[in-house]
Amino acid sequence: MDRTYCPIALLPLLLCLCLGSLRAGSAASITTGTPDGSELWGYVEVRPKAHLFWWYYKSPQRTSTPGKPWPTVLWLQGGPGASGVGLGNFQEIGPLDVNLKPRNSTWLQKADLIFVDNPVGVGYSYVEDDSLLVTTDWQQAADATTLLKALVKEVPTLQSSPLFLVAESYGGKYAATLGASIARAVRAGELKITLGGVALGDSFVSPVDFTLSYVPLLLSVSRLDDNAGDEANKKAETVKEQIAAGQWAASQKSWNDLLAFIATKSGNVDVYNFLLDSGMDPVSADTPAGSPSAVQATKYSTYLGSQDSGSNTIYGIMNGVIKRKLKIIPKDLQWEELSDAVYYALVNDFMKPRIDEIDELLSYGVNVTVYNGQLDVICSTPGAEAWVQKLKWGGLTSFLSLPRQPLYCGTSKGTKAFVRSYKNLHFYWILGAGHYVPADQPCIALSMIGSITQSPAS
Repeated sequence: MDRTYCPIALLPLLLCLCLGSLRAGSAASITTGTPDGSELWGYVEVRPKAHLFWWYYKSPQRTSTPGKPWPTVLWLQGGPGASGVGLGNFQEIGPLDVNLKPRNSTWLQKADLIFVDNPVGVGYSYVEDDSLLVTTDWQQAADATTLLKALVKEVPTLQSSPLFLVAESYGGKYAATLGASIARAVRAGELKITLGGVALGDSFVSPVDFTLSYVPLLLSVSRLDDNAGDEANKKAETVKEQIAAGQWAASQKSWNDLLAFIATKSGNVDVYNFLLDSGMDPVSADTPAGSPSAVQATKYSTYLGSQDSGSNTIYGIMNGVIKRKLKIIPKDLQWEELSDAVYYALVNDFMKPRIDEIDELLSYGVNVTVYNGQLDVICSTPGAEAWVQKLKWGGLTSFLSLPRQPLYCGTSKGTKAFVRSYKNLHFYWILGAGHYVPADQPCIALSMIGSITQSPAS
């Protein structure tokens, strides 16, 4: 792609930017970047008047070892409606933290990184009409597949770099459907890319299994007593029955009611880390009072914001220095951590499972990794173990029969995680981590992603 680089100093980042041209074709796009090509970002119009924003970082450790290609990680945030370009990038795994200081544990040490505000309407992504918001995970997958068809042309390294979808929370449902969509497109010759694997971090793959795990887990750690547990179990059974009957919107409401009841009876336990009370988490920013996002189910980014130490906040930089750096964000677009509109547009898909899509990926031979934080409630480890046992994959019995292997990290003593692997299914139990594994246990998370991607830097 032709580019004319134009040096524009921007303190404190000292990064330059240039505008690319609008490209014709099935997905109109505009791409910008730094003069050295270490960063690229832009918009792809995945449907008329529906625009996805993406941001690519080339790893400074990138090598071209023969037979061991350098990997690329595409990060998919959850919510639904949370911004990967903001949260995953600046608060979890990107090269800079919210204070624009280098992150020692950035995953850029192991792979190139792509963040996308997905689906349309999230973060810097936007629609020109709210009727264009996606209402299903599969519509999201179609848009993101269109995005990748454009990025293969815009990001030269993608043509030779295995792509790993790494998801968090509701993003796991995106990863399951997008992974299946990519695999189908590759098999049909419609997309020239190598799908290296799909990694599901504390992912909401099977809402019913997670819902049924809440009460036993919270009883076992003394955040609920038997009296509250009995009532909470009745509410969980209601969710289960509504899901079985295909009453998707009703089941989501009942799920929210269950979480609200748990909050009342547990001393307001934080569902992202049961060792904490809500609002105490080391990773979050308060949701505006009165916003629909104030319900427990949508306070996705709250866990991440209170880690902001120093003068900067994620909201401040995304609507300030980062927006000015990027140049192409519409002036009237206000970045938000979580889009209520996107969240509620998915009301009839929110509680649907995506186990079948994981089975499809396994049947294609795609590597699937599940990793879970020990302290998470909303997407608990017992819930993840339960849905994995529902897989129809032929290797499941052998997988379940294998012992786990302990993992260690850095110079600190003690077991940091366990892993079990059989053929193309892998499961990591991350100790001492809540919902946000890279933020809570950055050392073992970095080591894990190196193993998942088989990074030459590992």
